[in-house]
Amino acid sequence: MDRGLAVAVERFATSIGEALASAASGTSVEADKLRRDAVVEAFSLCCAIIDADERHSDDELWALIAAFSQHDLLPGAATPEDLRDSTLVKGRRQWLNLPSELFLTLSQVDDTRATRLTRMYYDEAMALAHTVASLDRYPSDSELQAIVAFQKLLLGALPDARTGNTPATAVSETKTATNSSAALEDEDKATELPPAEPLEDLLAELDGLIGLDAVKEEVRLLTALLRVQKLRAERDLPVVDSNKHLVFSGNPGTGKTTVARLLARIYRSLEVVDQGHFIEIDRSGLVAGFVGQTATKVGEVFDKADGGVLLIDEAYSLIRGGEKDFGREAIDAVVKQVEDRRDTMVVILAGYPKEMAELVSANPGFSSRFPKTITFPDYDDDELLAILHLICTGGTYELTEAAEDAAVAWFGAHERGHGFGNGRLARNLFEGAVARHAKRLVDVAEPTDAELTVLEPEDVAGVPVGGKS
Repeated sequence: MDRGLAVAVERFATSIGEALASAASGTSVEADKLRRDAVVEAFSLCCAIIDADERHSDDELWALIAAFSQHDLLPGAATPEDLRDSTLVKGRRQWLNLPSELFLTLSQVDDTRATRLTRMYYDEAMALAHTVASLDRYPSDSELQAIVAFQKLLLGALPDARTGNTPATAVSETKTATNSSAALEDEDKATELPPAEPLEDLLAELDGLIGLDAVKEEVRLLTALLRVQKLRAERDLPVVDSNKHLVFSGNPGTGKTTVARLLARIYRSLEVVDQGHFIEIDRSGLVAGFVGQTATKVGEVFDKADGGVLLIDEAYSLIRGGEKDFGREAIDAVVKQVEDRRDTMVVILAGYPKEMAELVSANPGFSSRFPKTITFPDYDDDELLAILHLICTGGTYELTEAAEDAAVAWFGAHERGHGFGNGRLARNLFEGAVARHAKRLVDVAEPTDAELTVLEPEDVAGVPVGGKS
């Protein structure tokens, strides 16, 4: 029998027992009782995750019996059927809805002593929850969703989150696509990469992005699944072969490249890819001008990206062109490369929603190798204002309250739809407002610091609507 859960429970009990002992220092509470409290906490968490999908499989229940029978927590339950007939597991998923009393106790100690006991709890609880999900060959969506929801619940209750120390960030507006094989030759994937980053730090960075709530949820679910598969592989258990390639669908400036770069770092942290480097390419970097050269060009791009993540931006453009166009040859070459390197790299196709749907349906190889699409919605006016604030802060400018109102009205005057600029629109407004601000101050002989750095409503409202975007 797989002993993975028993090992994870023992690790949780030891770590959390020590955390409780630290919290109870100076009292008469015995260490054995504190460790018992930690074991009970582990049992509650395990039962809650098992019950998340109400499936209660034999693999899950046998593992639960092996991990907790010696702790006298399973009275009269020696088989999975015994557990199903009892109330020990059934209905326990509600336990995940609120932080536990034990967590809250550690939180109070952290607040008083400036310790990090709740962070220790979070790390161990996440490790245990993913171990429970790894008991079945393929975890259910309900279990993964329960883990992600519990993860966000605990993160929101950590001291740093309560004090608002996690800054919001905007998507990058820099266009970095590599447009030719010659340019690719200048990139050296062998350049030594920094060490893999802690997964939780990367997820915190993801959460710090403005908006994109649905995208963040998809990335977290994907991360949870990959983490579970990694745990099974480490214990030599069968792993369902899941396709890691993705389609990112959305208008410009919605964060597709930013999230793709972050995913490359997450994949490296999870050891999905060896190198974790990120390469962005578009049509011009894949399609050659003569017969027989396109496949070679595609192969060179994949050689550079092997071991990392390749983003093909505006991928739908590969199906554009006439009879003498080699875009469809590039599609065939990409499909072949994706299949040949399915275990060594990840490919992300990105572009407008309608056009990406046409691309995936244009070649049967795409639909089977890119089964998952993550949709990036347009930002609403308040989210665009938040992005504008970050851009202003980076440029040492501020918006008055009236200028904020003018900005929201300016964003609202733009028609949403195909090609809506999103984050780029916020950048354009900032640049236009700064230009008008400078023009307004030309005749001011000795402007104050505030006059030099504060954008007024006339600076914002005067930027033409429907201009550069």
